[in-house]
Amino acid sequence: MRTLVVLTLLAVLVVAATSYESHESMESHEYLNPFLNRRRANDFIQADSRLRAITQERIRERSKAPQEHQRELCEDYYPCEMYAFRHGYPAAYKHYFGGRRRTK
Repeated sequence: MRTLVVLTLLAVLVVAATSYESHESMESHEYLNPFLNRRRANDFIQADSRLRAITQERIRERSKAPQEHQRELCEDYYPCEMYAFRHGYPAAYKHYFGGRRRTK
């Protein structure tokens, strides 16, 4: 009889411990509705920032200043780059390319 009472109390404690709902889980909105609305689904998921960065880089490449194009041409040609370290990129570009654009 004594073991039956102990087992019953033990069973009641196990049931009470496993069925307890904490306050944190009750205040969560997911407890009532675990599924998200389609409009709210994108609130916490951001678009791929790398794709956005690549797109912005492509836009910047199209709208570079002429000085930037000249500097890139000079950096690709080793003697021009060495001359630019000493005299600056505008002077090096003018010295090696005569101030006009090089065609490929």
